[in-house]
Amino acid sequence: MDAFHAMRSPWPIPPEQLRGEIDRAVRGFHRAVAGMAASGNTVVVDHVLSRPWRLADCLDLFAPEDVVLVGVHCPLPELERRERARGDRGRGLAAQQFARVHAHGVYDVECDTSTGGPAECAGEIKDFLSRRQAPTAFERLLTRRASMPAAPGS
Repeated sequence: MDAFHAMRSPWPIPPEQLRGEIDRAVRGFHRAVAGMAASGNTVVVDHVLSRPWRLADCLDLFAPEDVVLVGVHCPLPELERRERARGDRGRGLAAQQFARVHAHGVYDVECDTSTGGPAECAGEIKDFLSRRQAPTAFERLLTRRASMPAAPGS
């Protein structure tokens, strides 16, 4: 998503228009990912489902049998420490989004980056893929789709 934000025009955005700009970029990101997948590409996406419409939009666009939802977790104090160490994010964003990003609560596989490193987490995902079953988390979430908000501007 950061790369998609970087592609937008460098013109200043008035604060009252920022949410709309971000929402349009996210909608474009979803459609680009869906297009890549529909063209036969294997796509790995790191995405923050911080607003309910984002998940709903993905449910409308992606082939549910092809999606594996991975919950990536770590305790809030560790997220805040990482946010401070990066220095390129608004302070407090991790705390603001902490409860919302996992609010849908359904995953195919989950890992905790405070107890496992990248290789271990990737191994957990790989192990899951060899024993993957239906319905997927994405397919189960489709049954709740009617109660989710539409994407802004759709």
